[in-house]
Amino acid sequence: VVYTQSEILQREVYLFERLDSPNREPMKHLKAICFLRPTKENVELLVQELRRPKYSVYFIYFSNVISKSDVKALAEADEQEVVAEVQEFYGDYIAVNPHVFSLNLLGCCRGRSWDPAQLTRTTQGLTALLLSLKKCPMIRYQLSSEPAKRLAECVKQVITKEYELFDFRRTEVPPLLLILDRSDDAITPLLNQWTYQAMVHELLGINNNRIDLSRVPGISKDLREVVLSAENDEFYANNMYLNFAEIGTNIKNLMEDFQRRKPKEQQKLESIADMKAFVENYPQFKKMSGTVSKHVTVVGELSRLVAERNLLEVSEVEQELACQSDHSSALQSVRRLLQSPRVSELDAARLVMLYALRYERHGSSGLPALLEELRGRGGGDRYRKLVSAVVEYGGKRARGSDLFSPKDAVAITKQFLKGLKGIENVYTQHQPLLQETLDQLIKGKLKDSQYPYLGPNTLRDRPQDIIVFLIGGATYEEALAVFNLNRSNPGVRIVLGGTTIHNTRR
Repeated sequence: VVYTQSEILQREVYLFERLDSPNREPMKHLKAICFLRPTKENVELLVQELRRPKYSVYFIYFSNVISKSDVKALAEADEQEVVAEVQEFYGDYIAVNPHVFSLNLLGCCRGRSWDPAQLTRTTQGLTALLLSLKKCPMIRYQLSSEPAKRLAECVKQVITKEYELFDFRRTEVPPLLLILDRSDDAITPLLNQWTYQAMVHELLGINNNRIDLSRVPGISKDLREVVLSAENDEFYANNMYLNFAEIGTNIKNLMEDFQRRKPKEQQKLESIADMKAFVENYPQFKKMSGTVSKHVTVVGELSRLVAERNLLEVSEVEQELACQSDHSSALQSVRRLLQSPRVSELDAARLVMLYALRYERHGSSGLPALLEELRGRGGGDRYRKLVSAVVEYGGKRARGSDLFSPKDAVAITKQFLKGLKGIENVYTQHQPLLQETLDQLIKGKLKDSQYPYLGPNTLRDRPQDIIVFLIGGATYEEALAVFNLNRSNPGVRIVLGGTTIHNTRR
């Protein structure tokens, strides 16, 4: 995710192997660099490797803190003295965007409490992040969430135990780690998205920057899987946060630019200079041609899905459910879409989930009737169970915050003005709860009663360095919110992390 194979090749690393791949050939003329998570399995594999080394020298890097007993086990196995060095190089998490990280963990809680193995993994990931960013933060957590409190305590324990590692130069305003729970806002991961990165994840799924296009009708062999990474793809970097309409225009410009640069087929290569120019420009041309065909394919497929699944209409109703409070109109809209054959099973279920989260306690709730309609569409009881599971997870009883009601007159006016800003924003009026939470935090107005500090100390100044972590997964819509907050608040740096990055299917 962070380093491409071609970048590593430029550093003269020519062979890539996994430690657990069987039947690797001994190559005593090569030195080996090992980069591993310090898990029990990895240490055991490394012990086996050192007993019968296949390479001349080993440089071992662990992505997190390793225990003394594990180092001792490695030393005892290294009878041939092939290990040149052992280091901790903190990177025990997946760097997704410059300001977003994930731990690729699905299903971290059982009901309302942590799965113990996942709690350990999350603590390791979060402490490795702090070490790699050289931050020893003050910690705040969401009081209504038991898992948030547990994680805060576990991170604090590691910082206390490894106090020498966390002894960084003090900054004027200490960094802040804010731990939140996904169940406070189950709406955001259920909405269709209209900015490039979020939309690709929602409709196609992004897995460690890879997109699987093998199901696309008539796809060519070399485009079955493509990589979208802002690090190596300028078009993606410039467009990942733009909305779908703008991307269409930008793709068109990219195509036209590409057409202009195309080497003329009949170009006369008469002199050596002509040939030299052609050869020099060819790699750039080839790279550009790869970028063009990749994005045209991805955007083409997004467009096809939007049309096929009637997503403009679906999304409009989702936004109405998430942002407005006219019950009878919402109920009619959901009913109308449930009866439409163009709306897929997933989208039908998603609408009922959003309705259930929004109007679960409404006097004249139409939920039983909607569940019947869902059932009639042939989804059986599966979706009915999913709807009740979602309400149990993120319904009113589970939430610590007021997800739906604007707090005061100012907030209501703001919403009204936002609604007037133009009809194209019908599809993007929703803002994740995280946006407001961080806004309050930056202004120094986030209530201690709802988000207490762990320990006696509190922050007197407004925070400048903020790491926010969502137990149960973040979304690319929240990544966009954080990107915008970073842009509009110079002097404030926010990094967003989650146990995973969700779309509706996840």
